[in-house]
Amino acid sequence: MNIGEASQASGVSAKMIRYYEQIGLISPATRGDNNYRLYGEQEVHNLRFIKRARTLGFSLEETQALLKLWQDKERESSAVKDIALAHISDLERKIDEMKSMVKTLSHLAHCCGGDHRPDCPILDDLAGASLSVQTTERTNHD
Repeated sequence: MNIGEASQASGVSAKMIRYYEQIGLISPATRGDNNYRLYGEQEVHNLRFIKRARTLGFSLEETQALLKLWQDKERESSAVKDIALAHISDLERKIDEMKSMVKTLSHLAHCCGGDHRPDCPILDDLAGASLSVQTTERTNHD
């Protein structure tokens, strides 16, 4: 099948397939007499594997390691589990960071009057001004 058909069968865009070939995540496709890329069922299966790994948030490096492990029938499942557990830890760290961002932004939004005046603790925080100073100044102006 050509790249368009492989893209449709795998759910990976043709642009990403070319990119994955370029970075060595997948082997370059064989070429037909017309110089078009040709893909078989195994290549499509590999692309589906990559798409699922990327959907779960694995990095390209992790995806490459998982793909190699998947293709290695002599692998130890502990190597796969180690990658998954490290990824879970990274996801949990990112979730904690995002929760902290939500808490900070919620606090800033609460402190913002949202009125016709130009002073805004959200912008002040982004500019590096202290919220407590801005809140005090706002109270003094009211």
